[in-house]
Amino acid sequence: MTSPSEPPNDTSRPPAEPTLLIVDDDEPFRLAIGRAMGRRGFHVTLASNASEAETLAREHVFEYALVDVRMPGKSGIELCSTLKSIDDGTRIVVLTGYGTIANAVSAMRAGAVDYLMKPADAPACEKALLGIAKEESSDDEVPSLDRVEYEYLQRVVADCGGNISEAARRLRMHRRSLQRKIGRSPPRR
Repeated sequence: MTSPSEPPNDTSRPPAEPTLLIVDDDEPFRLAIGRAMGRRGFHVTLASNASEAETLAREHVFEYALVDVRMPGKSGIELCSTLKSIDDGTRIVVLTGYGTIANAVSAMRAGAVDYLMKPADAPACEKALLGIAKEESSDDEVPSLDRVEYEYLQRVVADCGGNISEAARRLRMHRRSLQRKIGRSPPRR
């Protein structure tokens, strides 16, 4: 990655380092993770949305991509499919602050190799991009009952095509209760 005084997307010379495209609409996070991944040996190119990323991917070859799920315009999951159609060899890791099982499954189906919850740090991103296995989970990483319930509700809603009324009928709960539960931010653990 280039220094802060230079433009962040220096794609004028072929890099010796592995190429990484980072796509996130959150500028502070995008810049921070870009600098951190640059220090880890990647030649980093930044994009703030899916259309910018598509343009860059058509002009340059990227070995790796970190893609945010929620962005204005096309979602990160849709972008995964597009990036894979441009270059099937790109290893894509999806990042999100709103993780659900349904989103993770959609991302994998779209071509992502891994799915990380924000705030993800550079070591976790690097391991996911390179396919390094995660350490065995400890008892501290067992999800809370709130997290399991949230993910289950999200999955049922996704299975119903986003139809809250149908999902509430299947879950045998009031529609408003379901809306309230899935409208909250997901529990961290």
